[in-house]
Amino acid sequence: MSEAAREVKYIFVTGGVVSSLGKGVASAALGALLKARGIDVTILKLDPYLNVDPGTMNPFQHGEVFVTDDGAETDLDLGHYERFLDLNMSQKNNTTTGQIYERILHRERRGDYLGGTVQVIPHVTDEIKKHIRKAAGEDAEYRVVICEIGGTVGDIESLPFLEAIRQFRLDVGRKNSLYMHLTLIPWIPTAGELKTKPTQHSVNKLREIGIQPDVLLARTSHSLTKGIKSKISLFCNVETDAVIEALDVESIYEIPLIYHEQGLDQLVCDMLDIATGAPDLESWTEMVRGVKEPEDEITILVAGKYTDLKDSYKSIDEAFIHAGVPNNTRVVAQHIETDGITRENVAETFTGGHGLLVPGGFGERGIPGKIEAIRYARENGIPFFGICLGLQTAAIEFARNVCGLETANSMEFDLLAEHPIISLMPDQEEVVDMGGTMRLGAYPCQLKEGTKAFEAYGTPLISERHRHRYEMNNRYRDTLEEHGMVISGVSPDNQLVEMIELNDHPWFVAGQFHPEFKSRAQRAHPLFRDFIRAAREYSKKQEG
Repeated sequence: MSEAAREVKYIFVTGGVVSSLGKGVASAALGALLKARGIDVTILKLDPYLNVDPGTMNPFQHGEVFVTDDGAETDLDLGHYERFLDLNMSQKNNTTTGQIYERILHRERRGDYLGGTVQVIPHVTDEIKKHIRKAAGEDAEYRVVICEIGGTVGDIESLPFLEAIRQFRLDVGRKNSLYMHLTLIPWIPTAGELKTKPTQHSVNKLREIGIQPDVLLARTSHSLTKGIKSKISLFCNVETDAVIEALDVESIYEIPLIYHEQGLDQLVCDMLDIATGAPDLESWTEMVRGVKEPEDEITILVAGKYTDLKDSYKSIDEAFIHAGVPNNTRVVAQHIETDGITRENVAETFTGGHGLLVPGGFGERGIPGKIEAIRYARENGIPFFGICLGLQTAAIEFARNVCGLETANSMEFDLLAEHPIISLMPDQEEVVDMGGTMRLGAYPCQLKEGTKAFEAYGTPLISERHRHRYEMNNRYRDTLEEHGMVISGVSPDNQLVEMIELNDHPWFVAGQFHPEFKSRAQRAHPLFRDFIRAAREYSKKQEG
């Protein structure tokens, strides 16, 4: 191992007691603090499920699928990493049990293991460790790699990953590795007290497999007393100062500041023997103040089809928060299920709403409701923002109700549509496998000057991330434009429609891509920023 490689520091984040405690946010918050200290840091997510990636999962199963520039369909926690660190993640920042076994089985079939038995130890654990090291980049590009282990300690699926990180300390040494465990300290209302026993059991589970946490992040709804911290320290064999309170907060963007107040970043640097100055958190503090203390509040209707699970639209919800800061506005996202929207009740649906966003999705369910909501927003001057499927349904609505093509539809919903405004991309026609075969990742887009899109970005050439199989049918471009639709963004070869908008509307813009994936905590996406600005102006007019 080279000298540079030996100096890479690895932080392993595990979770216990229950799922959904926020390991991803905790990892991202710590990463933001280390970056604020001038340390080059990246984050890796290891997911224990057998799917190769979450790309074929229904959002109800695992939340949204986050897409990176290089076209990886990944866990939604990579969105947190990007938003907090303002760094682009890639395929090397997320792997699954499915990917690990896929690589091992490919080698076995190729003959790499001839004469040997392929086993969990050492083959699976070695492959996991290899991927962890890969995250550090060529020639130790990153000084610190934070590695989040998906699942909950005690799950059988995560055992190979936990064994791999146990071995990892033997490979790199104690000063180059740190175990951080996020756990729950529940408040029992009937007893009127916090209980540490679940945390004790969780830590014992880790110790049974050879991992002793160096730091405990105690997720709790009530502040931890010195006595509680001392008790946790005693029974979990962790220094009292290394028991960090992870108190419930109003905004997740407060978490780095709360961790810093408790000295977590300094503690980590001391344990890993990293010499740095104090973090520069001035701009982060200002951003949090903007999130918590805005002048105005507006409501945006998100007309989706996966609204029963909040994480289905996680990046959109976070992009609203980011966009609210420069507009001095709190954005309330009201998720509405489109199955029940009809021409008769659509006006009632918009009561109290100041803007409409139609997000991405797949399948025919809920499409009539989406189209009806878009019609109402278009005809009543309500700011509208369409994303991916939102562009496609906006084009269908416009073709039906403005161009007079009453049977206009998408081939996704009707293969024999008389007017297929939306058609399957040519390179998708022979595709059989569903996983990782869509138009994925970052692609360039040329913007038309004088449009709202150009005004938002301020540049003629942009790059945005895609995840789709269908596109606007070029045969209908002239018809749509003749009736007033503006094609404001296209691929550089002019073959793909990337953005549309309407001139005779306060703000009606849609993109075939997913701009929410590029919104950052301290750098709102320009389309979201301008959409929220338009919605705020609309709300002022309604009040006046």
